[in-house]
Amino acid sequence: MTDKMLRLALFLFPGQHLGAWRLPEAIPELDVGVEHYVRAAQLAEAAKMDAIFFEDQAAIPRANDLLKGDTYGAAHPRAIHFDPTMLLPALAMKTKHLGLAATSTATYNEPYNVARKFASIDFISNGRAGWNLVTSFNENEAQNFGLDTHVQHALRYERASEFIDVVTGLWDSWEPGAVTRDKESGVYFDVNKVRFLQHEGKFFKVRGPLPMGRSPQVRPVIFQAGSSEPGRELAARTADVVFTLQTDLAESRAFRDDIRARAVRFGRDPDTIKVLPGITPIVGRTDEDAQGHRERMRDLIPEELAISHLAPHSGGLNFRDFDLNGPMPDLPETNAGKSHREAIMALARRGNLSILQTARFFAEGSYMKLVGSPSTIADSMQEWLEGDACDGFLAVPTHFPGGVEDFTGLVVPELQRRGIFRKEYSGPHLRDHLGVARYA
Repeated sequence: MTDKMLRLALFLFPGQHLGAWRLPEAIPELDVGVEHYVRAAQLAEAAKMDAIFFEDQAAIPRANDLLKGDTYGAAHPRAIHFDPTMLLPALAMKTKHLGLAATSTATYNEPYNVARKFASIDFISNGRAGWNLVTSFNENEAQNFGLDTHVQHALRYERASEFIDVVTGLWDSWEPGAVTRDKESGVYFDVNKVRFLQHEGKFFKVRGPLPMGRSPQVRPVIFQAGSSEPGRELAARTADVVFTLQTDLAESRAFRDDIRARAVRFGRDPDTIKVLPGITPIVGRTDEDAQGHRERMRDLIPEELAISHLAPHSGGLNFRDFDLNGPMPDLPETNAGKSHREAIMALARRGNLSILQTARFFAEGSYMKLVGSPSTIADSMQEWLEGDACDGFLAVPTHFPGGVEDFTGLVVPELQRRGIFRKEYSGPHLRDHLGVARYA
Protein backbone atom coordinates (compact mmCIF):
# COMPACT_ATOMS: atom_id res chain seq x y z
CA MET A 1 0.00 0.00 0.00
CA THR A 2 1.02 3.64 -0.46
CA ASP A 3 0.12 6.94 1.15
CA LYS A 4 0.25 8.64 -2.25
CA MET A 5 -3.02 9.70 -3.82
CA LEU A 6 -3.74 9.83 -7.53
CA ARG A 7 -5.01 12.93 -9.29
CA LEU A 8 -7.44 12.09 -12.08
CA ALA A 9 -8.83 14.23 -14.86
CA LEU A 10 -11.28 13.07 -17.53
CA PHE A 11 -10.39 14.15 -21.06
CA LEU A 12 -13.50 14.08 -23.22
CA PHE A 13 -13.18 14.89 -26.90
CA PRO A 14 -15.42 13.74 -29.78
CA GLY A 15 -13.78 11.14 -31.98
CA GLN A 16 -10.73 10.73 -29.74
CA HIS A 17 -10.65 7.12 -30.97
CA LEU A 18 -11.14 7.23 -34.74
CA GLY A 19 -13.17 4.03 -34.81
CA ALA A 20 -15.00 3.72 -31.49
CA TRP A 21 -17.61 6.33 -32.42
CA ARG A 22 -18.94 3.77 -34.93
CA LEU A 23 -19.88 1.27 -32.22
CA PRO A 24 -23.66 0.66 -32.12
CA GLU A 25 -23.85 1.87 -28.53
CA ALA A 26 -21.69 4.98 -29.01
CA ILE A 27 -23.25 8.46 -29.17
CA PRO A 28 -21.26 10.50 -31.71
CA GLU A 29 -23.72 13.39 -31.23
CA LEU A 30 -21.63 14.17 -28.18
CA ASP A 31 -19.70 16.51 -30.51
CA VAL A 32 -22.21 19.37 -30.13
CA GLY A 33 -24.68 17.76 -27.72
CA VAL A 34 -24.49 19.69 -24.46
CA GLU A 35 -26.75 17.19 -22.67
CA HIS A 36 -24.16 14.46 -23.25
CA TYR A 37 -21.35 16.58 -21.82
CA VAL A 38 -23.50 17.28 -18.77
CA ARG A 39 -23.99 13.54 -18.25
CA ALA A 40 -20.25 12.87 -18.61
CA ALA A 41 -19.39 15.64 -16.13
CA GLN A 42 -21.89 14.26 -13.63
CA LEU A 43 -20.37 10.78 -13.96
CA ALA A 44 -16.91 12.23 -13.35
CA GLU A 45 -18.14 14.15 -10.32
CA ALA A 46 -19.88 11.10 -8.86
CA ALA A 47 -16.52 9.31 -9.13
CA LYS A 48 -14.87 12.26 -7.27
CA MET A 49 -12.51 12.99 -10.16
CA ASP A 50 -10.50 16.19 -10.02
CA ALA A 51 -11.62 17.72 -13.29
CA ILE A 52 -13.10 17.27 -16.73
CA PHE A 53 -10.87 18.63 -19.46
CA PHE A 54 -11.50 19.71 -23.05
CA GLU A 55 -9.13 20.14 -25.96
CA ASP A 56 -9.72 22.76 -28.63
CA GLN A 57 -8.64 23.18 -32.22
CA ALA A 58 -9.54 26.36 -34.08
CA ALA A 59 -9.50 24.62 -37.46
CA ILE A 60 -10.73 21.37 -38.94
CA PRO A 61 -7.79 18.90 -38.94
CA ARG A 62 -6.44 18.43 -42.45
CA ALA A 63 -3.57 16.34 -43.73
CA ASN A 64 -1.97 19.42 -45.25
CA ASP A 65 1.38 17.75 -45.76
CA LEU A 66 -0.23 15.22 -48.10
CA LEU A 67 -3.19 16.96 -49.66
CA LYS A 68 -3.40 20.10 -51.75
CA GLY A 69 -6.08 22.75 -51.80
CA ASP A 70 -9.12 22.50 -49.55
CA THR A 71 -9.34 18.72 -49.61
CA TYR A 72 -9.62 16.91 -46.31
CA GLY A 73 -9.36 13.27 -47.33
CA ALA A 74 -11.20 11.04 -44.87
CA ALA A 75 -13.73 13.08 -42.89
CA HIS A 76 -12.26 13.48 -39.43
CA PRO A 77 -14.55 12.75 -36.43
CA ARG A 78 -12.53 15.15 -34.28
CA ALA A 79 -13.41 18.04 -36.58
CA ILE A 80 -16.76 18.95 -34.98
CA HIS A 81 -16.83 20.32 -31.45
CA PHE A 82 -17.75 23.34 -29.32
CA ASP A 83 -15.52 26.19 -28.34
CA PRO A 84 -14.94 24.60 -24.91
CA THR A 85 -14.86 27.90 -23.04
CA MET A 86 -18.53 28.27 -24.00
CA LEU A 87 -19.27 24.78 -22.66
CA LEU A 88 -17.76 25.20 -19.18
CA PRO A 89 -20.39 27.62 -17.79
CA ALA A 90 -23.14 25.18 -18.75
CA LEU A 91 -21.34 22.38 -16.89
CA ALA A 92 -20.75 24.66 -13.90
CA MET A 93 -24.51 24.96 -13.49
CA LYS A 94 -24.95 21.17 -13.42
CA THR A 95 -22.06 20.24 -11.08
CA LYS A 96 -20.87 21.39 -7.65
CA HIS A 97 -17.34 20.09 -7.12
CA LEU A 98 -15.79 18.93 -10.39
CA GLY A 99 -13.00 21.06 -11.84
CA LEU A 100 -13.72 22.49 -15.30
CA ALA A 101 -10.75 22.96 -17.62
CA ALA A 102 -10.51 23.96 -21.27
CA THR A 103 -7.87 24.71 -23.86
CA SER A 104 -7.28 28.17 -25.27
CA THR A 105 -4.30 28.87 -27.50
CA ALA A 106 -1.74 31.56 -26.79
CA THR A 107 -0.86 31.78 -30.48
CA TYR A 108 -4.21 32.93 -31.87
CA ASN A 109 -5.72 34.77 -28.91
CA GLU A 110 -5.11 37.92 -26.91
CA PRO A 111 -4.14 37.57 -23.23
CA TYR A 112 -6.73 40.07 -21.98
CA ASN A 113 -9.57 38.06 -23.53
CA VAL A 114 -8.28 34.74 -22.17
CA ALA A 115 -7.72 36.18 -18.68
CA ARG A 116 -11.23 37.63 -18.65
CA LYS A 117 -12.89 34.43 -19.89
CA PHE A 118 -11.30 32.15 -17.34
CA ALA A 119 -11.74 34.57 -14.45
CA SER A 120 -15.42 34.72 -15.43
CA ILE A 121 -15.65 30.91 -15.45
CA ASP A 122 -13.92 30.85 -12.06
CA PHE A 123 -16.65 33.12 -10.66
CA ILE A 124 -19.46 31.17 -12.35
CA SER A 125 -18.15 27.83 -11.03
CA ASN A 126 -17.23 29.15 -7.56
CA GLY A 127 -13.54 28.43 -8.01
CA ARG A 128 -13.34 25.38 -10.29
CA ALA A 129 -11.84 26.81 -13.49
CA GLY A 130 -8.70 25.66 -15.27
CA TRP A 131 -6.96 26.93 -18.40
CA ASN A 132 -4.92 24.64 -20.65
CA LEU A 133 -2.25 26.80 -22.27
CA VAL A 134 -1.22 25.55 -25.72
CA THR A 135 0.65 27.04 -28.64
CA SER A 136 -1.44 25.18 -31.30
CA PHE A 137 -0.15 21.99 -32.91
CA ASN A 138 -2.80 22.15 -35.68
CA GLU A 139 -1.01 24.06 -38.43
CA ASN A 140 -4.30 24.78 -40.23
CA GLU A 141 -5.33 27.26 -37.55
CA ALA A 142 -3.05 29.90 -39.07
CA GLN A 143 -5.26 30.39 -42.12
CA ASN A 144 -8.23 31.25 -39.88
CA PHE A 145 -6.31 34.11 -38.28
CA GLY A 146 -4.91 36.00 -41.23
CA LEU A 147 -1.69 34.03 -41.71
CA ASP A 148 -0.55 31.82 -44.57
CA THR A 149 1.60 29.52 -42.44
CA HIS A 150 1.79 28.50 -38.80
CA VAL A 151 3.93 30.63 -36.46
CA GLN A 152 7.33 29.02 -35.91
CA HIS A 153 7.64 26.72 -32.89
CA ALA A 154 10.25 28.77 -31.00
CA LEU A 155 8.37 32.01 -31.62
CA ARG A 156 5.11 30.42 -30.45
CA TYR A 157 6.69 29.56 -27.11
CA GLU A 158 8.32 32.97 -26.77
CA ARG A 159 4.92 34.55 -27.30
CA ALA A 160 3.29 32.08 -24.89
CA SER A 161 5.81 32.93 -22.17
CA GLU A 162 4.89 36.61 -22.32
CA PHE A 163 1.21 35.73 -22.82
CA ILE A 164 0.96 33.82 -19.54
CA ASP A 165 2.76 36.59 -17.62
CA VAL A 166 0.13 39.04 -18.85
CA VAL A 167 -2.74 36.68 -17.97
CA THR A 168 -1.51 36.02 -14.44
CA GLY A 169 -0.75 39.71 -13.97
CA LEU A 170 -4.33 40.55 -14.89
CA TRP A 171 -5.67 37.89 -12.53
CA ASP A 172 -3.60 39.45 -9.73
CA SER A 173 -4.66 43.03 -10.45
CA TRP A 174 -7.27 43.21 -7.66
CA GLU A 175 -6.13 42.93 -4.04
CA PRO A 176 -8.18 41.03 -1.43
CA GLY A 177 -11.11 43.08 -0.21
CA ALA A 178 -10.91 45.59 -3.05
CA VAL A 179 -14.57 45.20 -4.02
CA THR A 180 -16.65 46.50 -1.08
CA ARG A 181 -20.10 47.35 -2.50
CA ASP A 182 -20.63 49.47 0.61
CA LYS A 183 -24.16 50.88 0.40
CA GLU A 184 -23.73 53.12 3.45
CA SER A 185 -20.66 54.95 2.18
CA GLY A 186 -21.49 54.66 -1.48
CA VAL A 187 -18.05 53.16 -2.25
CA TYR A 188 -18.27 50.27 -4.68
CA PHE A 189 -14.58 49.34 -4.69
CA ASP A 190 -11.37 50.65 -3.17
CA VAL A 191 -9.35 52.22 -5.99
CA ASN A 192 -6.21 51.97 -3.86
CA LYS A 193 -6.46 48.17 -4.03
CA VAL A 194 -6.59 47.98 -7.82
CA ARG A 195 -3.37 47.67 -9.81
CA PHE A 196 -2.97 48.74 -13.42
CA LEU A 197 -0.76 46.14 -15.09
CA GLN A 198 0.77 48.56 -17.62
CA HIS A 199 2.49 45.73 -19.46
CA GLU A 200 4.60 46.58 -22.51
CA GLY A 201 6.55 43.74 -24.08
CA LYS A 202 7.61 42.30 -27.41
CA PHE A 203 4.17 40.93 -28.28
CA PHE A 204 1.63 42.69 -26.07
CA LYS A 205 0.72 46.06 -24.65
CA VAL A 206 -1.96 45.68 -21.98
CA ARG A 207 -3.05 48.23 -19.39
CA GLY A 208 -5.56 46.25 -17.30
CA PRO A 209 -7.15 45.65 -14.85
CA LEU A 210 -9.89 43.07 -15.44
CA PRO A 211 -13.40 44.48 -14.79
CA MET A 212 -14.51 41.89 -12.22
CA GLY A 213 -12.41 41.84 -9.08
CA ARG A 214 -10.50 38.93 -7.58
CA SER A 215 -11.89 35.50 -8.61
CA PRO A 216 -12.36 32.67 -6.08
CA GLN A 217 -9.08 30.92 -6.93
CA VAL A 218 -7.41 34.24 -7.86
CA ARG A 219 -5.60 32.30 -10.57
CA PRO A 220 -7.52 29.52 -12.29
CA VAL A 221 -5.43 26.35 -12.48
CA ILE A 222 -2.91 26.42 -15.32
CA PHE A 223 -2.57 23.20 -17.34
CA GLN A 224 0.05 22.66 -20.00
CA ALA A 225 1.29 19.92 -22.30
CA GLY A 226 4.56 19.88 -24.21
CA SER A 227 7.76 17.88 -24.09
CA SER A 228 10.06 20.04 -26.21
CA GLU A 229 12.77 22.06 -24.50
CA PRO A 230 10.83 25.36 -24.56
CA GLY A 231 7.67 23.47 -23.58
CA ARG A 232 9.34 21.97 -20.49
CA GLU A 233 10.79 25.33 -19.49
CA LEU A 234 7.44 27.07 -19.77
CA ALA A 235 5.67 24.29 -17.87
CA ALA A 236 8.22 24.27 -15.06
CA ARG A 237 7.97 28.04 -14.68
CA THR A 238 4.22 28.48 -14.94
CA ALA A 239 2.08 25.31 -14.94
CA ASP A 240 0.22 23.70 -12.07
CA VAL A 241 -0.52 20.52 -14.03
CA VAL A 242 1.58 19.08 -16.86
CA PHE A 243 0.03 16.60 -19.31
CA THR A 244 2.40 14.26 -21.13
CA LEU A 245 2.34 11.51 -23.76
CA GLN A 246 4.74 9.24 -21.86
CA THR A 247 4.15 5.49 -22.36
CA ASP A 248 7.20 4.03 -20.57
CA LEU A 249 7.42 4.08 -16.77
CA ALA A 250 11.14 4.86 -16.58
CA GLU A 251 10.91 7.57 -19.23
CA SER A 252 7.92 9.11 -17.48
CA ARG A 253 9.80 9.12 -14.18
CA ALA A 254 12.69 10.90 -15.90
CA PHE A 255 10.27 13.41 -17.42
CA ARG A 256 8.67 14.10 -14.04
CA ASP A 257 12.06 14.42 -12.36
CA ASP A 258 13.14 16.88 -15.05
CA ILE A 259 10.03 19.06 -14.67
CA ARG A 260 10.43 19.07 -10.88
CA ALA A 261 14.14 19.98 -11.07
CA ARG A 262 13.40 22.83 -13.45
CA ALA A 263 10.63 24.05 -11.14
CA VAL A 264 13.11 24.26 -8.26
CA ARG A 265 15.37 26.36 -10.47
CA PHE A 266 12.47 28.78 -10.89
CA GLY A 267 11.99 28.96 -7.13
CA ARG A 268 8.89 26.78 -7.05
CA ASP A 269 7.93 23.94 -4.73
CA PRO A 270 8.03 20.86 -7.00
CA ASP A 271 5.36 19.08 -4.95
CA THR A 272 2.81 21.64 -6.14
CA ILE A 273 3.31 20.66 -9.79
CA LYS A 274 1.40 17.57 -10.88
CA VAL A 275 2.50 15.46 -13.85
CA LEU A 276 -0.35 13.52 -15.46
CA PRO A 277 0.42 11.11 -18.33
CA GLY A 278 -2.49 10.41 -20.64
CA ILE A 279 -4.06 6.96 -20.64
CA THR A 280 -6.76 5.41 -22.77
CA PRO A 281 -8.50 2.81 -20.59
CA ILE A 282 -10.17 -0.06 -22.45
CA VAL A 283 -12.07 -2.00 -19.80
CA GLY A 284 -13.53 -5.50 -19.86
CA ARG A 285 -14.86 -8.02 -17.36
CA THR A 286 -11.63 -9.93 -18.01
CA ASP A 287 -8.36 -9.07 -19.74
CA GLU A 288 -9.44 -11.19 -22.70
CA ASP A 289 -12.77 -9.34 -22.99
CA ALA A 290 -10.95 -6.01 -22.96
CA GLN A 291 -8.50 -7.11 -25.65
CA GLY A 292 -11.36 -8.29 -27.84
CA HIS A 293 -13.13 -4.96 -27.35
CA ARG A 294 -9.98 -3.12 -28.39
CA GLU A 295 -9.67 -5.19 -31.55
CA ARG A 296 -13.32 -4.58 -32.48
CA MET A 297 -12.85 -0.82 -32.15
CA ARG A 298 -9.56 -0.86 -34.02
CA ASP A 299 -11.17 -2.74 -36.92
CA LEU A 300 -13.59 0.19 -37.31
CA ILE A 301 -10.78 2.66 -38.17
CA PRO A 302 -10.54 3.28 -41.94
CA GLU A 303 -6.97 2.92 -43.23
CA GLU A 304 -7.09 6.26 -45.05
CA LEU A 305 -8.25 8.05 -41.91
CA ALA A 306 -5.44 6.49 -39.84
CA ILE A 307 -2.80 7.60 -42.35
CA SER A 308 -4.21 11.10 -42.83
CA HIS A 309 -4.44 11.51 -39.03
CA LEU A 310 -0.71 10.78 -38.70
CA ALA A 311 0.31 13.01 -41.61
CA PRO A 312 0.35 16.45 -39.91
CA HIS A 313 3.06 15.22 -37.52
CA SER A 314 5.22 13.74 -40.30
CA GLY A 315 7.25 16.82 -41.17
CA GLY A 316 6.01 16.71 -44.77
CA LEU A 317 6.54 13.03 -45.55
CA ASN A 318 3.97 11.41 -47.81
CA PHE A 319 3.52 8.00 -46.23
CA ARG A 320 2.08 6.73 -49.51
CA ASP A 321 5.59 7.00 -50.95
CA PHE A 322 6.61 4.19 -48.58
CA ASP A 323 5.51 0.62 -48.01
CA LEU A 324 2.78 1.01 -45.40
CA ASN A 325 3.65 -2.44 -44.09
CA GLY A 326 7.33 -1.51 -43.85
CA PRO A 327 9.18 0.22 -41.02
CA MET A 328 8.46 3.81 -39.99
CA PRO A 329 11.04 6.08 -41.68
CA ASP A 330 12.82 8.78 -39.73
CA LEU A 331 10.50 11.75 -39.49
CA PRO A 332 11.96 15.17 -40.33
CA GLU A 333 11.46 18.11 -38.02
CA THR A 334 7.94 19.55 -37.99
CA ASN A 335 6.49 22.91 -37.06
CA ALA A 336 3.47 21.12 -35.57
CA GLY A 337 3.49 19.50 -32.12
CA LYS A 338 7.02 18.29 -31.27
CA SER A 339 5.86 15.89 -28.56
CA HIS A 340 3.57 14.04 -30.98
CA ARG A 341 6.39 13.57 -33.49
CA GLU A 342 8.67 12.23 -30.76
CA ALA A 343 5.96 9.90 -29.47
CA ILE A 344 5.35 8.49 -32.96
CA MET A 345 9.04 7.76 -33.46
CA ALA A 346 9.47 6.24 -29.99
CA LEU A 347 6.45 3.96 -30.37
CA ALA A 348 7.45 2.72 -33.84
CA ARG A 349 11.04 2.01 -32.78
CA ARG A 350 10.22 0.40 -29.43
CA GLY A 351 7.49 -1.85 -30.82
CA ASN A 352 9.13 -2.46 -34.23
CA LEU A 353 5.87 -1.32 -35.80
CA SER A 354 5.14 -0.69 -39.46
CA ILE A 355 3.84 2.64 -40.73
CA LEU A 356 0.27 1.30 -40.80
CA GLN A 357 0.53 -0.29 -37.35
CA THR A 358 1.82 2.99 -35.95
CA ALA A 359 -0.94 4.94 -37.69
CA ARG A 360 -3.60 2.61 -36.30
CA PHE A 361 -2.15 2.93 -32.79
CA PHE A 362 -2.37 6.72 -32.92
CA ALA A 363 -5.80 6.53 -34.50
CA GLU A 364 -6.84 4.80 -31.26
CA GLY A 365 -5.71 7.97 -29.48
CA SER A 366 -2.23 9.30 -28.81
CA TYR A 367 -2.07 8.07 -25.24
CA MET A 368 -0.87 4.94 -23.44
CA LYS A 369 -3.42 2.14 -23.77
CA LEU A 370 -4.37 0.35 -20.56
CA VAL A 371 -6.33 -2.71 -21.64
CA GLY A 372 -7.83 -5.19 -19.20
CA SER A 373 -10.12 -5.78 -16.25
CA PRO A 374 -10.55 -2.97 -13.70
CA SER A 375 -8.03 -4.73 -11.46
CA THR A 376 -5.44 -5.04 -14.23
CA ILE A 377 -5.78 -1.39 -15.19
CA ALA A 378 -5.59 -0.32 -11.54
CA ASP A 379 -2.42 -2.43 -11.14
CA SER A 380 -0.68 -0.42 -13.87
CA MET A 381 -1.87 2.92 -12.50
CA GLN A 382 -0.71 2.02 -8.99
CA GLU A 383 2.68 0.83 -10.29
CA TRP A 384 3.25 4.17 -12.01
CA LEU A 385 2.17 6.14 -8.95
CA GLU A 386 4.37 4.15 -6.55
CA GLY A 387 7.23 4.30 -9.05
CA ASP A 388 7.21 8.12 -9.02
CA ALA A 389 6.43 8.11 -12.73
CA CYS A 390 3.41 10.37 -12.29
CA ASP A 391 1.14 12.19 -9.86
CA GLY A 392 -1.98 10.87 -11.53
CA PHE A 393 -3.46 10.43 -14.98
CA LEU A 394 -5.45 12.14 -17.69
CA ALA A 395 -8.02 9.46 -18.53
CA VAL A 396 -9.06 9.59 -22.20
CA PRO A 397 -12.02 7.27 -22.88
CA THR A 398 -12.49 5.86 -26.36
CA HIS A 399 -16.13 6.92 -26.67
CA PHE A 400 -19.26 8.10 -24.90
CA PRO A 401 -21.06 6.81 -22.94
CA GLY A 402 -19.48 3.37 -22.57
CA GLY A 403 -15.85 4.42 -22.24
CA VAL A 404 -16.72 7.07 -19.65
CA GLU A 405 -19.01 4.74 -17.71
CA ASP A 406 -16.44 1.95 -17.65
CA PHE A 407 -13.71 4.14 -16.21
CA THR A 408 -15.79 6.08 -13.69
CA GLY A 409 -17.95 3.14 -12.64
CA LEU A 410 -15.44 0.25 -12.67
CA VAL A 411 -11.83 1.46 -12.55
CA VAL A 412 -12.20 4.39 -10.14
CA PRO A 413 -13.97 2.30 -7.46
CA GLU A 414 -11.09 -0.18 -7.65
CA LEU A 415 -8.60 2.66 -7.11
CA GLN A 416 -10.66 3.88 -4.16
CA ARG A 417 -10.75 0.36 -2.68
CA ARG A 418 -6.94 0.34 -2.79
CA GLY A 419 -6.77 3.67 -0.95
CA ILE A 420 -5.01 5.54 -3.77
CA PHE A 421 -7.89 7.79 -4.80
CA ARG A 422 -10.28 9.93 -2.78
CA LYS A 423 -13.78 8.92 -1.80
CA GLU A 424 -14.87 12.50 -1.04
CA TYR A 425 -13.80 15.98 -2.11
CA SER A 426 -11.74 17.77 0.54
CA GLY A 427 -12.17 21.40 -0.55
CA PRO A 428 -14.32 23.68 -2.68
CA HIS A 429 -11.81 24.66 -5.36
CA LEU A 430 -9.98 22.87 -8.15
CA ARG A 431 -6.68 23.89 -6.54
CA ASP A 432 -7.81 22.03 -3.42
CA HIS A 433 -8.56 18.86 -5.40
CA LEU A 434 -5.18 18.86 -7.13
CA GLY A 435 -3.02 19.93 -4.21
CA VAL A 436 -1.35 22.70 -6.19
CA ALA A 437 -0.42 26.22 -5.02
CA ARG A 438 -3.24 28.28 -3.50
CA TYR A 439 -3.72 32.06 -3.61
CA ALA A 440 -5.43 34.09 -0.92
